[in-house]
Amino acid sequence: MTPGINAAKKAKISHRIHQYEHDSAAESFGTEAAEKIGADPSRVFKTLVVAIDGKDLAVGVVPVDSMLSMKLVAKAAGGKKAVMADKQDVQRSTGYVLGGVSPLGQKKRLRTFIDDSARSFDTIFVSAGRRGLEIELSPEDLAKLTAARFAPLQA
Repeated sequence: MTPGINAAKKAKISHRIHQYEHDSAAESFGTEAAEKIGADPSRVFKTLVVAIDGKDLAVGVVPVDSMLSMKLVAKAAGGKKAVMADKQDVQRSTGYVLGGVSPLGQKKRLRTFIDDSARSFDTIFVSAGRRGLEIELSPEDLAKLTAARFAPLQA
């Protein structure tokens, strides 16, 4: 079990776990996840950690087949500028390795923003906290568990 899965279980929310054999040569963790679990890439979401105005870390959750808009995530977070967070800061604050960062069960809960497109699906997939492990749950449950806000985030 990962902290992400444990968070879903503890909250007693409906979810399903999807496990697959991760290929270390895969160019994109998100695209690989979509292919291996046989899901539409627009339903599989990646968890990206950004630094807002050079200090506060925040999470943007967007479909794996899209790009996170730094301008839109900064705006959602009430800041002026966002950049991808330093790899070490991401791992230290979330407790997860890159490619396996889950929006759930992070060591330090970061402000989280989920792309509006998630609301068009009954369920979406996000990393369960390890490469090769996805958790399927409703966007509303994900927002509730992470205290997230929905916002347009795609570039």
